[in-house]
Amino acid sequence: MGDLWNTIAVNPMFEVLKALSVGGYLGFGIIFLTIIVRVIIWPLTKKQLHSTKAMQELQPKMAELQKKFCKDKKKLSEETMKLYKEAKINPLGCLLPMIIQLPVWIALFYGIKKILDTPGVVNTNFLWLDLTQSGGYGGFMLAIMVGATMWVLQKMSTMPTVDPKQQQMTKIMLFAMPLMFGFITLTLPSGLGLYFLVSNVIGIVMQYF
Repeated sequence: MGDLWNTIAVNPMFEVLKALSVGGYLGFGIIFLTIIVRVIIWPLTKKQLHSTKAMQELQPKMAELQKKFCKDKKKLSEETMKLYKEAKINPLGCLLPMIIQLPVWIALFYGIKKILDTPGVVNTNFLWLDLTQSGGYGGFMLAIMVGATMWVLQKMSTMPTVDPKQQQMTKIMLFAMPLMFGFITLTLPSGLGLYFLVSNVIGIVMQYF
């Protein structure tokens, strides 16, 4: 299984990072890789943004259902799913871009690790970072930037709700996700954090327009 993973993911990622590392800098390779991934998943991202907007427009009807079936949770769930179906909305659609990127994150981690084990292939220093290292002052600053951009992206894409429980959950997630990705950035090679940061910035631009 390990050899198969190296063949289909790690080795190709290693070669892609080398090819995209303009001037021999790994940082440029990661930035260009991030842009390529975001372009590839753009159709899904666009669908996600449209679903988010449609979900926002459904909030008044959702509020009516919650008032009407407040004592019948099963009926409320059935009517809610019926409403989603009529509006052609997949409530889990917003997770697809993140799920699809997960193998890329894992392959990128092992690709960077392979670069670390093969010194002299590319220059791993980028701005104030050593992209193969984690933690330290540079990693801490990168973690803050990742967390901040994740918060902005979450804030822009958060759907309003009239349900107090959902409002509370939304508030928790608004801070939980940035904190989680900030911690991940702090504990893993900075190259992965750079991927998160660039991906968030691109996401913010897409969300804005």
